[in-house]
Amino acid sequence: MSKAAPTASNASPLAVVILAAGKGARMKSALPKVMHAVGGRPMLANVLEVARALGAARTIVVAAADAEPVVELARRWDAATVVQDPPLGTGHAVLAAEGLLANFDGTLLVLFGDTPLLTAAALTPLLEQLAGGADVAALGFRPDDATGYGRMVTDGERVVRIVEHKDASDHERRTHTLCFAGPLAGRAKPVFDLLHGVGRGNAQGEYYLTDIFAAAHARGLRCVAVEGPADEVSGVNSRAQLVEAEVKFQSRRRSALLESGVNMIDPATVYFCADTIVEPDVTIGPFVVFGPGVRVRRGAEVRAFCHLEGADVGEGAAVGPYARLRPGAELAENVHVGNFVEVKNSKIAKGAKANHLTYLGDASVGANSNIGAGTITCNYDGANKHRTEIGADVFIGSDTTLVAPVKVGDGAYVAAGSTLTENVEPDALVFGRARQTAKPGRARDLRARTKPKEQR
Repeated sequence: MSKAAPTASNASPLAVVILAAGKGARMKSALPKVMHAVGGRPMLANVLEVARALGAARTIVVAAADAEPVVELARRWDAATVVQDPPLGTGHAVLAAEGLLANFDGTLLVLFGDTPLLTAAALTPLLEQLAGGADVAALGFRPDDATGYGRMVTDGERVVRIVEHKDASDHERRTHTLCFAGPLAGRAKPVFDLLHGVGRGNAQGEYYLTDIFAAAHARGLRCVAVEGPADEVSGVNSRAQLVEAEVKFQSRRRSALLESGVNMIDPATVYFCADTIVEPDVTIGPFVVFGPGVRVRRGAEVRAFCHLEGADVGEGAAVGPYARLRPGAELAENVHVGNFVEVKNSKIAKGAKANHLTYLGDASVGANSNIGAGTITCNYDGANKHRTEIGADVFIGSDTTLVAPVKVGDGAYVAAGSTLTENVEPDALVFGRARQTAKPGRARDLRARTKPKEQR
């Protein structure tokens, strides 16, 4: 997750425009490019988080005409959206947001929605340049492979112009190794004024955002470049680059968690989401996957081959190996959830145990209760979900089926193999199974009758 960056030197209010209208043809997907996930969430969500960390007063997402997922995600982050239709380049995309900033007289920061590793800290020097007197500031980087990136032509620290890759000469590509990363900042009104003067006489016939630098330089405005870390500012334009970004994200998260006091036996096999919270003194075994919305509290242990999503694991709890926690799973202090146990939308109170081969769905389990192997809560009747409530200090014998809605009172004892369809009173001993009946010698007769004809 991005950390809040200091913005005290940037006294004017900040508006962030995020360009998210790209189709991502190289992704070969019906999903908008910025909605492809890194760290378990859409790339656009990371950029929205960065805007929030920077303290943006206004955030506007520029979306394509048919990008409902982009609009919905922006709404969840309290960002406004504007449609770029038709798509005529990056400069045209920024101009699409001008109407929403008609009375805005602060700093404009332009970001790209396909930068899943971008941090607020990487952008702070950009804003500080404006506070120090620059009129326009651009973020540059030096990628290992500069193919496709615009080259920043500089004179000292000043940016004279930015030449897009398709329009750059071989000489410019060789000699100008600082590439334009996408983010730029300037006073809103001058930036929009410069954009209105941009033409489309280029290889792609589009309005390039980068053309404002040549125009600003010609007017005598001070345009500066800030070099940022390549890993943070690189965009994603293909499935292969998406994988590369995921690898870098996971490496970053593992390192950060190890530094914070989390113990991982084999870090390279553990996968996190952007919002995963793991407190110090947690131990994580090999081959564990954290989906979105997981918190693991101090001193807990998540053993090998577990999958957690939307779950809260309490202090000192033990999960797995081979356990699955689904959304709504809440494990209190010192709870044990063992091998091949699945928990969904259920609260397990302090000290309770479900150690083997169990499904707990739409349930609550009281403190210190023990759930035997093979127990299942039958929470779905084919149309609706129903709850199972198990009290404190309850013993549920192995291979018990609880047909919801059903309640088991505190201190009750349910015999193995029971099927419960009615509520159980506190401290009751319950047998919910058929009486065992034996028919001596009948097994031999049954085998004779069921033997294939050719073997009789």
